[in-house]
Amino acid sequence: MGFWDNLWPGRESPFDSGGAITDSIVLSRRHSTVSLSKQGTVAGTLRVNLSWRMRTSDIEGRSRQSGRLLRPLKLFQPDVVQAHTQGMVNVDLDLGCMYELKDGTKGVVQPLGNLIGDLNGPPYIRLSGDDRFGAPSGETVYVNLDHHEEIKRLLFFVYIYDQTPAFDRTHATVTLYPTGSGPRIEIELDERAPQARSCAVFTVENVKGELIVRREVKFVYGFQSELDRMYGFGMQWGRGYKSRT
Repeated sequence: MGFWDNLWPGRESPFDSGGAITDSIVLSRRHSTVSLSKQGTVAGTLRVNLSWRMRTSDIEGRSRQSGRLLRPLKLFQPDVVQAHTQGMVNVDLDLGCMYELKDGTKGVVQPLGNLIGDLNGPPYIRLSGDDRFGAPSGETVYVNLDHHEEIKRLLFFVYIYDQTPAFDRTHATVTLYPTGSGPRIEIELDERAPQARSCAVFTVENVKGELIVRREVKFVYGFQSELDRMYGFGMQWGRGYKSRT
């Protein structure tokens, strides 16, 4: 097969073989739910990771694309990597989880207030790390599914802490990594909401013993208290602060 055959529409490319695509489930508006139980994830530790990177501006993207259309050979040249400028927006995304247990206990695990939770005792959820720079490792919340029968529902959310609202300047992904052979589950925060400060990303509900993950991706202009009102947790909220260590 020649090189140009790979670029011709309708031709099968040798690079389109299975691999990583079959190892992940992407939740979208059309396909918004998945059962962890049916995927074989009913025990062990569920790892939920937030990672992000800054995206280039729409103007820059359009100008680059139009230039390539005028000069087709530019398609085969790598992009020039430019340093961050002083005008770049500084965004600090945080991952948190509101929970409700079967016994009625409600609370939140998040960096604000150092509410890191507990993996081996209630609420069986623990935060690990607070990445303020969007590194590939990101932030991670662990859920102990050995106690899933004690969990009624979870709401995972992302918020911008004490910085300019700029969800539209980031490309953020929340990924669920089940233990065992189950595929990872990916949810992209791909909708533009430039003034939003918080986003309800997904819920996990215990429906008659079956754990159902539902994509939400609902942006709000307030903080955790507004997400609480949307999902009816009924908790009391106050001003929280991060540890500087």
